[in-house]
Amino acid sequence: MFNPKDFLEKSVKEIREKTRNEMVISACSGGVDSTTVAVLVQRAVEDNLLAVFIDDGLRRENEPNEVMMMLSDLGMKAKKVDAEDEFLGALKGIMDAESKRKVFRETFYSILGRVAKSEKARWLAQGTIRADVVETVGGIKTQHNVLEQIGISSETYGFRLLEPLKELYKPQVRMIARELGLPDEISGKMPFPGPGLAIRVLGEVTPKRVETVRKATRIVEEETRRLMAFQSFAVLHGNKATGIKDGKRVYGDIVTVRVVKSDDAVTAKAMMVPHNLLKTISDRVTHEIPSVVRCLFDVTDKPPATIEFE
Repeated sequence: MFNPKDFLEKSVKEIREKTRNEMVISACSGGVDSTTVAVLVQRAVEDNLLAVFIDDGLRRENEPNEVMMMLSDLGMKAKKVDAEDEFLGALKGIMDAESKRKVFRETFYSILGRVAKSEKARWLAQGTIRADVVETVGGIKTQHNVLEQIGISSETYGFRLLEPLKELYKPQVRMIARELGLPDEISGKMPFPGPGLAIRVLGEVTPKRVETVRKATRIVEEETRRLMAFQSFAVLHGNKATGIKDGKRVYGDIVTVRVVKSDDAVTAKAMMVPHNLLKTISDRVTHEIPSVVRCLFDVTDKPPATIEFE
């Protein structure tokens, strides 16, 4: 039986022994995994931790401000790195899903390497969990926070890794978060992909297309909040469809809505969302986002599909 209290005591001791009063930066996106790691590591190294939020321009609406406020409320020293142009520039012209993930990973670690150097930090703490490792090592899809498990040395970027959650699955991470005293809005937060909206834009990632899926994501999350889904989100397709707006023919965007239930993200079941709720989502997406003319709903389980489209 997994005991979160025992796990915490052991992890704190191990981190103290490894770091030996050296400076640590913690990559924190605001999700449950990375936030739990940041708070856990802070318990071990105290003032020798700096939480780093990279604003890649691929987060939910207003999420950068919300994450920085959350870190402040948790009493953490935090730094925001504005890197939207760098990420969108790196992703420009890339169509393939795996190529996007790998480009995002390289950009992500390169930026953290620069931060580690400027802060004179020897260590990077990150929220890698078992599902990330399984999918990356198994060749299903590259997760942005998996390095050494696939033979890439973190020393390449100028730091050593702390990954205290790498053998745990999501339910155990949530138990750790609660043991640390994190509020429900963090311990129970819906997962969001590390590469953010880049992998919910099928095809090329552009600022305009990111903004479209960002708006659609907000609508889907608002309307499905009561369902208690593991994940609910919108995906913007790479192709277009004929539609009618203001009585005129338009060739517009297609959005797919996905809502799943899962315990650990290793497998997932598509939730059967009530038709009237789907109709509400479709009406909002097509009316509030001028470029969208068609809204679809995905009923595929994992497997054969993955939770995210890319």
